[in-house]
Amino acid sequence: MSAAPVVMYSTAFCGYCQRARNLLERKGVAVQEIKVDEDYRERETMMKRSGGRRTVPQIFIGERHVGGYDDLAALDRSGELDALLAQTS
Repeated sequence: MSAAPVVMYSTAFCGYCQRARNLLERKGVAVQEIKVDEDYRERETMMKRSGGRRTVPQIFIGERHVGGYDDLAALDRSGELDALLAQTS
């Protein structure tokens, strides 16, 4: 069983991005990071995928938009994050 892919839109100097990165690393999850401060087209893609959100991080597990770090941490506290991460892609 393969884990659902995790994509995180981020910027270089973002404390919440670092918190999300740390949480996912503790879970042993490989994250595909897309730096929206390096490519404006990626910021536009992020906004389309996230329903217009402009802030980072914006995190996707598989095709599900999780939201930002606070949303990710809430899923972790509820126990739902592990189940999402275990889904097959």
